[in-house]
Amino acid sequence: MLMASVDLQREPENTVFRQILIVCRGNICRSPTAQYLFQRRTNSRDIEVRSAGLNAVVGSPMDATAMQLLNEQEGVDGSTHRALQLVPFMLRGADLVLCMEKDHMVEMMEAAPEARGKIYLLDKWLDGRDIPDPFRKKRSVFERTHEMIVRGVDSWMRYL
Repeated sequence: MLMASVDLQREPENTVFRQILIVCRGNICRSPTAQYLFQRRTNSRDIEVRSAGLNAVVGSPMDATAMQLLNEQEGVDGSTHRALQLVPFMLRGADLVLCMEKDHMVEMMEAAPEARGKIYLLDKWLDGRDIPDPFRKKRSVFERTHEMIVRGVDSWMRYL
């Protein structure tokens, strides 16, 4: 009986995360910024990136300062974004869920315990820190948050 040779040194080609969900509180500052950055960095690959909020300002556009930074720093237009409320089926349907704060992880695991193994901090591969919410704060806070999000997104690219 002949057995097929398997190259154990190569990773299977189908290990890529196909559906990524980014979560923050209101889905108007941090998670849409990360969503657009991931979309820009994975644009030639078959990866769908969405975002939602635990307490979304449903239907609202992206925060003006967050959108302005995204455009200035990355050349990305976030004007089509509209906030979505996170619901458990979104967690179940995603291959990878990235969030901004440890508290967000706890809330999502309570809402969908079966998704526990695919929920991580965006900052997991760096310092494992929360990325602070800049909503209603000075531009300098938005700039620091934007920088943290860029670093977090970039740190995940090697795993996608």
